[in-house]
Amino acid sequence: MTKSNVSAEVITATRAAGGKRAFEVVKGVDRTKAYSVDDAVKLIKDRAKAKFDETIEISMNLGVDPKHADQMVRGMCNLPNGSGRTSRVAVFARGAKADEAKAAGADVVGAEDLVEIVSKGQINFDRCIATPDMMGLVGRLGKVLGPRGLMPNPRVGTVTMDVAGAVKGAKGGSVEFRVEKAGIVHAGVGKASFSEQALVENIKAFVDAVVKAKPAGSKGTYVKKVSLSSTMGPGVRVETSSVASGPAAA
Repeated sequence: MTKSNVSAEVITATRAAGGKRAFEVVKGVDRTKAYSVDDAVKLIKDRAKAKFDETIEISMNLGVDPKHADQMVRGMCNLPNGSGRTSRVAVFARGAKADEAKAAGADVVGAEDLVEIVSKGQINFDRCIATPDMMGLVGRLGKVLGPRGLMPNPRVGTVTMDVAGAVKGAKGGSVEFRVEKAGIVHAGVGKASFSEQALVENIKAFVDAVVKAKPAGSKGTYVKKVSLSSTMGPGVRVETSSVASGPAAA
């Protein structure tokens, strides 16, 4: 029998990490340490070795309880360098606003006809925008669009008369966020192919948007924890002070 040159410690660590590839990916990442955003992005990019362009994701633990209406966190962030994702956008509008939406690049545009299509469960889009006058009709689609997170909402800029701006934002890199039950907000903030600077700028813009959306009912520390990861990579903790500052973040 040939004796392995691999130490028992390495074998144990490899198994704990979920295999050889996973072990190589997590090697060099201290799970107990919080890194500056610049160092965290470098660690994430260096370990994004999948055969596809991995999404870089951010997760924020907030000091809120979304079960209370005055602690709900929701909003929209326009990433300065885009999200790297191509979205199909639907717009509920009539007349000149429908034409404006089409010219801006909307994939699906309609009024009563689109309401009828969507009411049958035919949804071939992942972002939804409506003009205010259409909400009487669109409101009937709450049971279809709501569970999918597609219901237009004025708080996040998807109920608007500026349909061209909303469509371009949805196509170009606007990211909607909403706090989940455990007080967590997460979103994709770019791709592994982005430069480190572009990712850092996107991350800071996203955190800033979440901080500005701090609800009046939030007590104590608002931004408790921030972490980054790639689709197939490990999570890396980020120093909150390197991405969030000011009294609203505290």
